[in-house]
Amino acid sequence: MPQYAKALDIYQGYNYKKDKQTPVGYITKIKIGDQDLTADQACKDPKNPTTDLKVVAVLNNFLWHTGVTDAVYFSGQISTKNKQSVALLALTNLTKIDCVFQFTVFDYDPLQKQYFEGCWSNSADMNGILEKNGDELNISISDDASTEVQSPMNYMFQVGIKPQPSA
Repeated sequence: MPQYAKALDIYQGYNYKKDKQTPVGYITKIKIGDQDLTADQACKDPKNPTTDLKVVAVLNNFLWHTGVTDAVYFSGQISTKNKQSVALLALTNLTKIDCVFQFTVFDYDPLQKQYFEGCWSNSADMNGILEKNGDELNISISDDASTEVQSPMNYMFQVGIKPQPSA
């Protein structure tokens, strides 16, 4: 079964280096239930490194099995403020599990010597619902700050989102 799976470089995502060409990815917008997470991290746009992107999460992994009804799985780092919001969501009884999100995964073309969008939401809102693993929702946040990139302080975040049924 085909899939789009990328191991992404957290360090390059936070600290862009023009002489390093590794895949990077970002969640640029995500709303879970009624909770909007803030795009409060500034990272360089790999296609135009003089420009900053405002992002919610810098990704270290992305997975999608390419089917129209398959979930997308994100794991990455989020800010302290967003960590508190996600932790509160995870601890409360989430009855509204719909999501609205946008993301971009960038890959590098060594022949063209430039980054390109490998998988993205086209700056359009994607609608989904939190995936369930048994009775548990597939969303988690680390209690401990990441040591991979120490500034800005960030926390490991993981979520699985299935497409929202629509007519």
